[in-house]
Amino acid sequence: MIDPKLLRTDPDAVALNLARRGYVLDVAALKALEDKRKPWQVEVDRLRAERNANAKAVGVAKARDEDITTLIARGEELTAQLGRAEAELAGVQNVEVARWGEPRRFDFPVRDHVAIGERLGGLDFEAAARLSGARFVVMRGQVARLHRALAQFMLDLHTREHGYTELYVPYLVRSEALIGTGQLPKFAADLFAAQGGPHPYFLIPTAEVPVTNLVRGEILAAEALPRKYVAHTPCFRSEAGAAGKDTRGMIRNHQFDKVELVHIVRPAESYAALEELTANAEAVLRRLAIPHRRVALCAGDVGFASAKTYDIEVWLPSQQRYREISSCSNCEAFQARRMQSRWRNPESGKPEPVHTLNGSGLAVGRTLVALLENYQQADGAVEVPAALQPWMAGVTRLTA
Repeated sequence: MIDPKLLRTDPDAVALNLARRGYVLDVAALKALEDKRKPWQVEVDRLRAERNANAKAVGVAKARDEDITTLIARGEELTAQLGRAEAELAGVQNVEVARWGEPRRFDFPVRDHVAIGERLGGLDFEAAARLSGARFVVMRGQVARLHRALAQFMLDLHTREHGYTELYVPYLVRSEALIGTGQLPKFAADLFAAQGGPHPYFLIPTAEVPVTNLVRGEILAAEALPRKYVAHTPCFRSEAGAAGKDTRGMIRNHQFDKVELVHIVRPAESYAALEELTANAEAVLRRLAIPHRRVALCAGDVGFASAKTYDIEVWLPSQQRYREISSCSNCEAFQARRMQSRWRNPESGKPEPVHTLNGSGLAVGRTLVALLENYQQADGAVEVPAALQPWMAGVTRLTA
């Protein structure tokens, strides 16, 4: 990958070097894009610094037993401004590939999922905080049932219509599994380690880890590929790099549920598989009739193990912007080499690394957030999408 700093400071030299390799870099277009990116990057950095300073001021004021109402209001305003600026920056850095559905126009004040869930008696963040601290939630009654229904709906859609094999996998894994898929050693701070027991264990950050590692150390026959797996698990993340981000509600919790899709394929088929996997994830939102878009990430935003990533972003009315609900990645042979996972190529007769892919199909909590907000009604009720009603025993409306 080309150093972004070099690309920004001396694009002509980069273009000359690339030309020797037969690639034409449009320097004028690159400079125009940089002229759009830089002001938003400056604004994002400014708002982050101001929000952090405001948060410290809140702490100082609390310690002095001073009124913090104005500071809290300013913090919320800065968070909203930062969210919009980050969306603009992402729009310059990443490419929108497709968009589906039109955001609903509301004729009443829009509530966020926290207000909706609390009004329904279904989301209790205070109880969760007493049990476990911040970034947890207790769900009750009809909202808890809706959360369960969403997971079951996703699993049935992927197994019945998309050809996936359902798996139940361990939620605790050894370090070898996390090394195989690339979470260790680079992202150790994002993991929860479990103490005690006969071996050191980690709580899984995603079902990608145990599911992909099922082929660790194996040499697969050509006719055994592709393999398509789906698993519903809780996921556990420390959110070490997310201090101050999305502290309200369910967008960024330490514990959340996810339905994960994993493909193990022949190398020549992996990019077609990425399109298939991403379309399978998008199908969930289309069945639920929730507006969303697909974004191709730039190299700087692609994950450590990934060669190419699409983000699926869902529309949240309370934020008036799209938020990530799934990342679908082709890891090519990166994970396979770490796991020593191979297939026997019939053309050469020799073992070669497989290609692995993964993506959320979808994050259940964020789908719940999107459903509550997009289907809210003026009286505080929430309509249940028609496609989900069979998993809700025919319930069509959640009411207080």
